[in-house]
Amino acid sequence: MHLSDDDFAYLRSELGEVNRQDLEARYARLHEVRDVALEVLRERRASLVADPLTVTVQGVATVNNAENVRALERQIAELGAAEAGAAESTVPLMLQRRQAR
Repeated sequence: MHLSDDDFAYLRSELGEVNRQDLEARYARLHEVRDVALEVLRERRASLVADPLTVTVQGVATVNNAENVRALERQIAELGAAEAGAAESTVPLMLQRRQAR
């Protein structure tokens, strides 16, 4: 299976800068654009959660990834709702078009 330019554009809009070859390989294995997006988002969440969410260097800096994890979880929930057939209002328009095919 080949990832179309429209599908790649949609994935970039959901995921930001991504490697097309990586997405092509995932798409060949998963066969669904939504599943590719979900897999990438879940990997990103797992990567953030694997390390401490907050790191503080006293008097220098604090890095807190908790809100990034919450944002990924919201995005995963929105795409998961589309997968479960939930209300279309939570489904991005591009994904609705893909599902209608």
